[in-house]
Amino acid sequence: MDSIRKVVRFVAIANLSYFCVEFFFAQKIGSVSVFADSIDFLEDASVNILIFLAIGWSLAARVRLSKFLALLLLVPVISVVISTIYEINNPSAPDAISLTVVGLGALVVNSVCALMLVKFRKAQKSLVLAAYLSARNDALANIVIIAAGVTTMFWVSAIPDLVVGIAIGSLNANAAITVWKSTENESKKSLN
Repeated sequence: MDSIRKVVRFVAIANLSYFCVEFFFAQKIGSVSVFADSIDFLEDASVNILIFLAIGWSLAARVRLSKFLALLLLVPVISVVISTIYEINNPSAPDAISLTVVGLGALVVNSVCALMLVKFRKAQKSLVLAAYLSARNDALANIVIIAAGVTTMFWVSAIPDLVVGIAIGSLNANAAITVWKSTENESKKSLN
């Protein structure tokens, strides 16, 4: 139990730290995908802080928190929709090199977090599953952000950034559904 708490605390701090980096660069280069990913880092930090606090709670309390976390995973989806609408109305290509480098840094952070969480994803069921899925999905999203940056080096357009921003939102929506289903299974077990 103590080792899970240490990992979740580290993941929360790493996510909060890289949120600051990405949010700064999202504003500086005008990137929808980096903005969406920065909000996702903030959401991940919040999720991991809540998990840190909830480890050791009763199954029923963890299930309720997991349902809340599933809904929290939708926050980046909403931010992507808003920033995508803005970018469609005000199209501009982000700086390709900055986009690529920031995506690479995010990939490192998320990969480390996912690798640390993978061994615990079944220990607290939907709680740690939410954190693991979020880190794993974010690492996948970061690969696509890097690809958008490289593409933008050769094709100066807002389209790759927009497509990636929408893809990040879709990944988070899928993770929210997966965590919600996991809480439903745990709810059934707690009733038995």
